[in-house]
Amino acid sequence: MAQVLATPGVYIKEESSFPSSAVQVATAVPAFVGYTQMAIRDNKSLINVPTRITSLGEFLQFFGGAPATKYGVSEDAETGFKIEADPKTKFNLYKSMRLFFSNGGSTCYIVSVGTYDYEKGVEYAPLNDPGAGAGIPTLLKFPEPTMLVIPDAVLLEDANNCYQLQKDMLMHCGKDMKSRVALLDVYNGDTARNYADDDVINASREGVGMEFLQWSAMYYPFLNTTIVQSDEVSYANINDFAAMTPLLDAQADALYGDDAQVIKDEIAKLAPVGDGETVDTSLHQTLLAKVPLYKAILAEITKDMNVLPPSGGMAGVISMVDGEVGVFQSPANVSMGSVVSPTVDLTSKDQEDLNLPLTGKAINAIRSFPGKGVLVWGARTMDGNSQDWRYISVRRTVIMIEQSLKIAAEAYVFEPNVVNTWVAIKGMMTNFLKDQWKQGALAGTTPEDAFSVDIGLGSTMTPTDILDGIMNVTVKLAVTRPAEFIVITFQQQMQKS
Repeated sequence: MAQVLATPGVYIKEESSFPSSAVQVATAVPAFVGYTQMAIRDNKSLINVPTRITSLGEFLQFFGGAPATKYGVSEDAETGFKIEADPKTKFNLYKSMRLFFSNGGSTCYIVSVGTYDYEKGVEYAPLNDPGAGAGIPTLLKFPEPTMLVIPDAVLLEDANNCYQLQKDMLMHCGKDMKSRVALLDVYNGDTARNYADDDVINASREGVGMEFLQWSAMYYPFLNTTIVQSDEVSYANINDFAAMTPLLDAQADALYGDDAQVIKDEIAKLAPVGDGETVDTSLHQTLLAKVPLYKAILAEITKDMNVLPPSGGMAGVISMVDGEVGVFQSPANVSMGSVVSPTVDLTSKDQEDLNLPLTGKAINAIRSFPGKGVLVWGARTMDGNSQDWRYISVRRTVIMIEQSLKIAAEAYVFEPNVVNTWVAIKGMMTNFLKDQWKQGALAGTTPEDAFSVDIGLGSTMTPTDILDGIMNVTVKLAVTRPAEFIVITFQQQMQKS
């Protein structure tokens, strides 16, 4: 209401000189769901409570450290020994967090769905029942995360449970939120393809179904990492010494002959390490120095513990690329940190079906190249046949623009649906999109070629729309796409001089 001037005097009136502006939302904020050592802050439980952290130190403070993964050791006729992990003691979230931060990750959300329970291990149950799926609905009230990652999904004993969990991830991203993408791992992704009925890639493609594929990216294979160091592994990671002790004794006899009894007495001291107990460092170091087989067994355990699904590392790669270039840059042709090699060595021929399957369900390859290291060599969503949403960078760029303009437009809710409001909204959106064009997110030699914003009566609205309180805005974008295939043509020409 205009001010009524009744008393003589001087009155000051301030007017805004600049229009409101849109601010780009954060794009590199993954939400990790899984099991942790603990989940507590300020003496309050953080189970199924999305918690924002910015460093590995904060993760350790609130959620604790690594699980004590246990292994059984037995004799093998060919290799001398073999190890087998107890599946109830395997959890991937902590190691995936280390892989995330070592690949450029920073801000993220953690949803702990439970602590390490060696009677249950990783399990899945839908909705709010205990299990890896329980943490997904808790993220509905948190708009900031832009990626959903559940590295523990591949540890589920039943493959169908993993696929159901991945379907729930897709539904959360593509139906409930429409503001984030799911980074998926191939179940049994450390196994090479055999192109038979039980082929790991075909099984994962069939398992995730056909819905909401544009909201996901799947990566293959698993990675051999350096996350777990050799000094983090000891006989505490062995749960039964009945089969291993005779093997160590036999090697002591072979190496030391009549003096072997001293070493065998040390071997006899080996015993399982329970909760709250510590490793006998002197015993551990003695056996490392005197019994090569003991060292070899721990090295094999370390190697197995370092095999990780790629989703946690990819969340870090995407965060790093977003920070250095922008969300419009494809997270591909990028080397991965703390990674020695992929568990399956893929060739260009192997990748053909991964990238261009008849079903369109593209799976991004992680490959090792001589002289270059381990590179992410794929940039597609699982909706590979879609011209609109084939590339993960396009999907995420449009999400960023949609959410940025949505938040900016909320300031105009309940404003008069008249030309002045339309001009203000169009100017705000145009300025934001022009900034995105300058950064390289939109393609075109001029802003007019890159985008358009339409609003107004007779353009995007009818008189009935205005009576119904509806303001329609149409935004058209030319989003930059990656040059996935570069073809260089050579031909000979006649001599000219």
